[in-house]
Amino acid sequence: MFKSIEYLYSLFIKHPHICTDTRNVSQGSIFFALKGENFNANKFAEDAIKNGSSYAVIDEPEYKKNDNYILVENVLDTLQQLAAWHRKQLTIPIIGITGTNGKTTTKELIFSVLSKKYNTSATKGNFNNHIGVPLSILDISKNIDIAIIEMGANHIGEIGELCKIALPDFGIITNIGKAHIEGFGSLEGIVNTKKELYDSVRLSHGKVFVCKDSSLLLKLSEDIERLTYGVFPDSDCRGEIEESNPLLKVKWYCKSEKKVINISTKLVGYFNFENVMAAICVGEYFGVCSEDIKNAIENYTPSNNRSQFIKTKKNTIIMDAYNANPSSMEASVRNFLQNSFDNKLAIIGDMLELGVDAEKEHKKIIDLLENSDLNKVLLVGKHFSELKISKKFTAFPGVNEAAEWIAKEGINGYNILIKGSRGIKLEKLLELL
Repeated sequence: MFKSIEYLYSLFIKHPHICTDTRNVSQGSIFFALKGENFNANKFAEDAIKNGSSYAVIDEPEYKKNDNYILVENVLDTLQQLAAWHRKQLTIPIIGITGTNGKTTTKELIFSVLSKKYNTSATKGNFNNHIGVPLSILDISKNIDIAIIEMGANHIGEIGELCKIALPDFGIITNIGKAHIEGFGSLEGIVNTKKELYDSVRLSHGKVFVCKDSSLLLKLSEDIERLTYGVFPDSDCRGEIEESNPLLKVKWYCKSEKKVINISTKLVGYFNFENVMAAICVGEYFGVCSEDIKNAIENYTPSNNRSQFIKTKKNTIIMDAYNANPSSMEASVRNFLQNSFDNKLAIIGDMLELGVDAEKEHKKIIDLLENSDLNKVLLVGKHFSELKISKKFTAFPGVNEAAEWIAKEGINGYNILIKGSRGIKLEKLLELL
């Protein structure tokens, strides 16, 4: 039976590669046989060993073949304990990031900035949950100077649990709005859960980076040492939106060098301003020079359907369909309406996990679109399809029906916004546009 987390850690030091998928086993790794609703990786532990893993951590006795199989009570709990133990051995600063919108973009921007001066580790993609956070911590090697850990949540208390593993020295909450409200029960539940990052940093006597433009975040962080960023003149790090038509340009008032620096990003939308300013603020604090900060942000290219500006042979597309909730949807639509495009088309997908608020929140977006000058809007998903809509809207129950219509009608010469929750899979429409 399993001896102790210290014993497992001694193995990890010799074999510092963790894998949870037999398709991605690396030579000498430690395989963790995680379970899910539709899978039981204990069944594949033998495959992991055959494919090159030195050890397989399992929690079902019948799969233990020899001493290379480490039997524990619960594989996920053990993974989290190992990550927490590893974190306590680290002496580098760790920055925790959470928020309703923009946390992944903010993380990527900060990573780009800090990498100009430091060996930096960051959560890969949006690997930010109860499995992703421990894996991200265990991915921090001895040559890393600073780490950025993104933390997501879809139920009450989750950020607090992740903070017990990551023990962040610094914290950023990008913003707080309605998302995954089914799991939280109310906006108050969302606020209290996101605030758990601030609570953790407070206990560790660390610092937080706070958007001064948010009265809520200022209130939640008022008893923690903090650095502020935003448009207000008394912000520690001040900037302004110079343009967002559609790509964001920012004017940064660099206090340390007493000069104004213009930054032209590859990000779509004014709503990315706070993400950019957070990266500037963090970079300044950690001593990255202004020229490197500017270059890092200007060279950052968004991907994975986040704030992307795409030109095809047929159309120009703003692709922002990685995820959607009421606040991000409204911001994307308003930004699109403000852009000086001709021939605009909006393809809008359902916002998921809104529970009892779903109809109300989708109706708000319908009202916003109806009162706009858009002459063509495609709505995709069950929620939008069930609402009463005007004649300028075309609604589809799912993405396949929308794809059939687009293929038949042909969409050429449009400036298009694509926005919706990831579960609607609007990315399937790109190849037709």
